[in-house]
Amino acid sequence: MQTQDYIVFLFYFIIVAGYGLYIYYKKKSASGGSKDYFLAEGSLTWWAIGASLIASNISAEQFIGMSGSGFKIGLAIATYEWMAAATLIVVAVFFLPVYLKNKIFTMPQFLNQRYNGTVSMIMAVFWLLLYIVVNLTSILFLGALAVSSISGLDFNMCMIGLAVFAIIITLGGMKVIGYTDVVQVFFLILGGLATTYLALNLVSDHFGGSGILDGFALVQDKAADHFHMILKPENENYIDLPGLSVLIGGMWVINLSYWGCNQYITQRALGASLETARGGLLFAAVLKLLMPIIVVLPGIAALVLYNDGLFQKEMLANGELNPDRAYPVLLSLLPTGLKGLSFAALTAAVVASLAGKANSVATIFTLDIYKKLFDKDASERKLVNVGKIVIVISMVLAILIAPHLGIDKKGGFQYIQEYTGFVSPGIFAMFLLGFFWKKTTSNAALFATIGGFLMSIILKFLPKYVDLSFLASTGFSVKTASGIYEIPFIDRVGFVFIACVIGMVIISFIDNRRGVVPNGLEIDTKMFKTSTSFAVGALIVLGITAALYTLFW
Repeated sequence: MQTQDYIVFLFYFIIVAGYGLYIYYKKKSASGGSKDYFLAEGSLTWWAIGASLIASNISAEQFIGMSGSGFKIGLAIATYEWMAAATLIVVAVFFLPVYLKNKIFTMPQFLNQRYNGTVSMIMAVFWLLLYIVVNLTSILFLGALAVSSISGLDFNMCMIGLAVFAIIITLGGMKVIGYTDVVQVFFLILGGLATTYLALNLVSDHFGGSGILDGFALVQDKAADHFHMILKPENENYIDLPGLSVLIGGMWVINLSYWGCNQYITQRALGASLETARGGLLFAAVLKLLMPIIVVLPGIAALVLYNDGLFQKEMLANGELNPDRAYPVLLSLLPTGLKGLSFAALTAAVVASLAGKANSVATIFTLDIYKKLFDKDASERKLVNVGKIVIVISMVLAILIAPHLGIDKKGGFQYIQEYTGFVSPGIFAMFLLGFFWKKTTSNAALFATIGGFLMSIILKFLPKYVDLSFLASTGFSVKTASGIYEIPFIDRVGFVFIACVIGMVIISFIDNRRGVVPNGLEIDTKMFKTSTSFAVGALIVLGITAALYTLFW
C-alpha cells in the first residue's frame, strides 16, 4: 500500500470512531441500564438493525474464504448468502414475534423460561465457549492474516490493532455498534464493489472486451461450469454442497439455527419494536442478495484469469495452488486510493463482526451467568461495568489462543462451519419445538442438546469404521480423495436434526404421560400477521431468490 492508501484507511478509522463517540453521547441513556447498554432498547432504527446484521455476519471468512470457494467451486457457494435471504424472512415472520411477545432478550433466558435453569446454564456456558474459542478467534486470526498480507504490517500487530479497534466500538454498547455498523457496511459494500469492478474489468481487458458487462459475459463463458447453483453427485465439490440439500435439506437447519437461535444475530432486533425489527431483517435480506457480487464473483473472475496464464505464482502458497489467495491477489492490483478503500472494507468487516460477538459474550455472561450465580442484586450500572470487563477479557483470550488452533490449516469458513455444525441441529430442534409445541419438556431439550452433539460426532467419524458406499447411489455418501465414502456435512446436519425432533417428541410424550407439565410460551396466531409493506417486500425478496436459483440452476 502507498501513502494515499493509508490516508484513506485513516479517514475511515476517524469517521467510524468519531461517529461512534457522537452516537454514544447523543443517545446515552440517563438510566444507564443494562438492557439499554446490551440491547440498545428502542434506539435502533430498521436500517441500523439491517446494516448491523450484515456487518456482524460478513467478515474475513466471507471475503477471503468465499472468494476462494468461488475460485474452486463457483457460484454454488452463494447458497449460503441467498438462502440466508429467505431464512431472514422466516425468522422475521415466525421467530421474532415469539421473542418480543415473551420479552426474551437472550437465548439462555428463552431456554430458562421455556425449559429450566439447567438447560439454560448448560447452553449459556456452551455459547460463551463457542463465541470465544471458535468465532472470536477465527475472525481475529483470519482478519489479521488478510490485513497483514495486504498492508505488509506485522501479523501480531494487526491482530492486536483489530482487537483494540473492536473493543473501542464495543465498549459503547449496542447503540454504538448498531449505528457504526451502518458506516462499516457502507465501506464494506463500496470497497467490495471496487474489487469486483476491477476483477471484471481485468477479464474484459485481457480478452479484448470493453467494460464490466463484457467482463461478466466473458466470465460466464470461460467458466460456464462455475455458474451452477445445484451440483451433481459427480462434481468433486458435491461433498461441500450436496445437490438439492442446499434447497430442501440441511441448509435450512444451518441457516435457521444461525439467524434465528443465535445471540449475536438476534440481539440486534430484540431491543426494538416488532415492526422495526421486521423491517431490519427485511433490509438485511435485501443486502444478502447482493453479497455474492462482492464475495463470490471476484473469485470466479480470478479463476478465468488464472486459467489463461495470469497469477500463476501469486496463487501459490507453499508451492501449491491456494484458492484463498484469489481475493488478496486482486486487492494487490487495485490502483492507489482504491486499494486503501478495499483495505478499509475488509477491516470494517472484521471489526464489526468482532464487536458484535464480543457484545454477545458480555450480554450472556452478565445477564445469564453473573447476575444469576454471583450477584442477584447487582445494580444496573454494575452489570454494565461487568459487561465491559468481559468484553476486554474475551478479546485478550482470543488474541492469546487464536494462533494455536490451526485455523490457517482448516480455513476460517470451514473451521467455523465444522464446529458449529456439531451443535446447530440439536439447538434448532430445541428452539423450534420449544416455540411451537407446548408439550415439549426439559428432558427432551436436554436430549437435543447432548444427544444431537453426540450423534453429529458419530456420523462424522462413522465412515472410518463402516463402509457407506451403499449410500452412494442415493447421493447421501460421497467418495473422498482418500477413498472413503463420507456423508456430506449438510446432509449430516439434516439427519441429526430429524433424529433430534423424533427423539424429543418421544421423550415429551413419555414425560407427559408421567404428569410432567412443560412451561409453555405465550403465543397468539395474530402476532404472526405482518404489515402490507413488509409482506410486499418479503415477496419481492423471495421472488428474486427463486429467480436466481432458476437462472443459475
